[in-house]
Amino acid sequence: MHTNSNDWTHLERLEHAARALEPDAAELDELFGKTVAYARRHLSELAHAPAYVEREDAGRALTNSPITEDGISIDEALTLLRDNVDSIGIDPASSRFLGYIPGGGLVHSALGDLLAAVANRYAAVYYAGPGAVRMEHMLVRWMASLFGYPDSSGGFLSSGGSMANLSAIVAAREVHGVSGNEIERSVVYLTNDTHYCVGKALRIAGLSKCPGRFVQMDENFRMSSSALEETIRKDKKAGLRPWLLVSSTGTTNTGAVDPIGELGDIASAHGLWHHIEGAYGAFFILCQEGREILHGMDRSDSIIMDPHKTLFLPYGTGAVIVKERNHLFNAHRAWADYLQDIEQEMELVASAFLSPELTKHFRALRMWLPLKVIGVAAFRAALSEKIQLARYFHERLQQVPGFEVGPYPDLSVVTFRYVPPRGDANLFNQQLTDLIHADGRVFLSSTLLQDKLTLRLAVVCFRTHRDQIDLTLEILLEKVKMLLDLPADKRPAAPDSHVFRVTSSTNTSQESSSAVGP
Repeated sequence: MHTNSNDWTHLERLEHAARALEPDAAELDELFGKTVAYARRHLSELAHAPAYVEREDAGRALTNSPITEDGISIDEALTLLRDNVDSIGIDPASSRFLGYIPGGGLVHSALGDLLAAVANRYAAVYYAGPGAVRMEHMLVRWMASLFGYPDSSGGFLSSGGSMANLSAIVAAREVHGVSGNEIERSVVYLTNDTHYCVGKALRIAGLSKCPGRFVQMDENFRMSSSALEETIRKDKKAGLRPWLLVSSTGTTNTGAVDPIGELGDIASAHGLWHHIEGAYGAFFILCQEGREILHGMDRSDSIIMDPHKTLFLPYGTGAVIVKERNHLFNAHRAWADYLQDIEQEMELVASAFLSPELTKHFRALRMWLPLKVIGVAAFRAALSEKIQLARYFHERLQQVPGFEVGPYPDLSVVTFRYVPPRGDANLFNQQLTDLIHADGRVFLSSTLLQDKLTLRLAVVCFRTHRDQIDLTLEILLEKVKMLLDLPADKRPAAPDSHVFRVTSSTNTSQESSSAVGP
C-alpha cells in the first residue's frame, strides 16, 4: 500500500511514538538515578549476601512478564531483575565465589561500558573510530610487552577465550597450510587438562580430524616436556606432520602451569606453532610470584589471555596476541566495495581485519578506564595476594587430619578432598560439596582427578581476602563434622543428576588418531 505523496502527516504520529526511545532530561535523571541506586545497593549488600542461592522457581517470573507493546516502569524492571536474576545462582562478584575462574565486577569497568554504550563508537575500523582503535591497539601493545613479544606482534580484544583461541588456531592453520589431505596427518599436542574450548575451536576450524596427542602429565598435572619430545619423534618417524602445540599457563582444572619455556624450545626445534592457552593465568606475569613460574612466554607464537578473569573485568573480555600480526591479518582479512572510503593505517590494523568479528562492542574502554584511573600497581598487588591466599589455604588445610591436599599451587587454584575413616570417599566429597552449596555462604566446585572426586578452591575475585579464606576453612570443618556425626545411611544422598565421568585427568599418555574436538 502506497501513501499519498501529498500526505505525510503520519510521520508526525510515528515521530511522536518513536521519541520514547530518547528520554528527556527529567527521564534521564530518573533512569540514571534509580539504576545507580540499584547498583550501589547491590554493591553494599555483597559482603553479606550468599555466594550461591539455589531456588526452586529459578527466576521463572521473568517469563511471566513477557515483552509487550507498552513498557513498564524502571522500578518494575529493576524489581524483576533483582528478584529473578541478581538474587539466584552463583554471584561471581562475591568475595566468597571460589569455585570457578572469573572474578569480575570492577565498578570502573561498568562505567566504561556505560560510556561505550552511550557513545556507541564503532571500534572495528580505524576510519570510523580512530580513537577507539588506537585505544585497543595501545592495550594490545601493553599486553604484548608483558611477556616480551616484538613490535611486529598484534591482536585484538575478543568476546572471551573461546573466540581468542579460535582466531589463533585459524592463523596457525593458515601459516602451516593445514588443509585438505594434510589434515589427517597433521598432529596437535595438548593435555587432558587443556581447556575444552581448544578442542571446540579445532572442530569449528575444520581440524577435528587432526590426530590429537594428549601428552603425559607429571605428578603436578603439568605437561611433561620429555614425553612431548618423545611423542613428536615417534610421529615424525611414522610419517606424520607435527604442527601445533597447545600449552597452558594455569589450567582451569587444577591451576597447573606447563613448563612453557622448555615446551617452546621443543616446538621451535621441530617447527611447531606454539600456542599458549593463558586465559586464566597469563596476567599473573604482572606480579613477582607469577613471573617466577611464567618465564618463557616470549618463545611462543601466540597467546590468549582473558581480562575478564585475572584483570577482574566483566564477562565478554578476552584477548589474543600473535607474535607476527600479519599472520592474523592474512587469516582474517576481508573486503567489500562499500568500504572503499576506508583509509586503513596498516600500523594500526583494526580488529575487523584481524578477527572473525566485524561489528563489535567497544571493549577497550572497559579495560582502559580502570587501568588508567586506578593504575597497574593495584592489579599487581591483587594478583600477588591471590597467589598468596591459595598458598595460605593449602598450608592451613594440610594441618587438618583427614584432608588430602593436591599439588602446591602454581597460581591460585587449590585441589583437595576429605578421606573419611570408612565409606566411599567420592560419595563423601560429593555430599560435602552439596552441603556447601546448600549453605551458600561460599561457593566451591568439584572435579575428577584420576577418578577421585576432588574439590577446587579458585581464588580469583579481587574482593577475596584472608577473612574469606578463613571463613571457607571454618565451613569445611563444620560440614565435615556434620557428615561424620551422621550414620552413613542418614547422610544426604548425592542427587541423581551427579554423574561421575571416568574421563578425568590422568598421568598416562593417551593418543587419538581422529577427533581432537569435543
